[in-house]
Amino acid sequence: MSRNKKRKGIVLAGGKGTRLSPLTLGCSKPLLPVYDKPLIYYPISILQSFGIEDILIIGSDQQNVYRYLKATKHLKGNFSFEIQTEARGLSDAFLVGEKFCEGHPTTLVLGDNIFDGNFNALTTENLVYGYKVKNPQAYGVIDFNKKTHEVKRILEKPDTPPTNFAVPGLYHFDHTVVEKAKRVQPSARGELEITDLINLYIDEHNMKVSILPDDMAWFDCGTFDHLLEASNYVKAIQNRTARVVGKVKES
Repeated sequence: MSRNKKRKGIVLAGGKGTRLSPLTLGCSKPLLPVYDKPLIYYPISILQSFGIEDILIIGSDQQNVYRYLKATKHLKGNFSFEIQTEARGLSDAFLVGEKFCEGHPTTLVLGDNIFDGNFNALTTENLVYGYKVKNPQAYGVIDFNKKTHEVKRILEKPDTPPTNFAVPGLYHFDHTVVEKAKRVQPSARGELEITDLINLYIDEHNMKVSILPDDMAWFDCGTFDHLLEASNYVKAIQNRTARVVGKVKES
């Protein structure tokens, strides 16, 4: 791994959750319940599954989240907190977390994404995932070399998708990610896009894709329907099996 430094993790839990209003009027989006645990437990558990212990939570209103996690003393790990004063795009997470990253390889997971399944061990530092979907026109879609799995490009909601693999909100980067994030220019909508950051790695032929297995579950809990679907899924799995979805490591 880069410079033999441990990989760190960032949960980007920014945004005001306006699509989930009025629920988010009285509760921070990361603390909304997904069946039997708060939403933010699920991305934390993903980072922990990769052996990541140092985790930065970035959000627009982290006071409630900070107090909650501090009060939950059984959580294992070293947690830090930063506030993103305005939504400036996903790549901005590495600018907000510059001091936290400190030249470490870093994994970014979106705070409203839930995964359930087994990830392969990291064999490369720069990695995104491909998730097979029926309607790729509605997603950011990945084009890649089928033999080497080297990423060629990522297209945002293309009319003619080159593949039917969407890119979920989980990204692994090496120790140069902050330096590259500083080079990302605002897009037409004024945000620092994650696709532009990934493209800097693609230009160096230094980004791979791992195709997620068909039995992997992925939810983007940005709407009422998706939040309900995720809650029903977690309920069904936990009530039918002995497995806990989104299980965080405890000290």
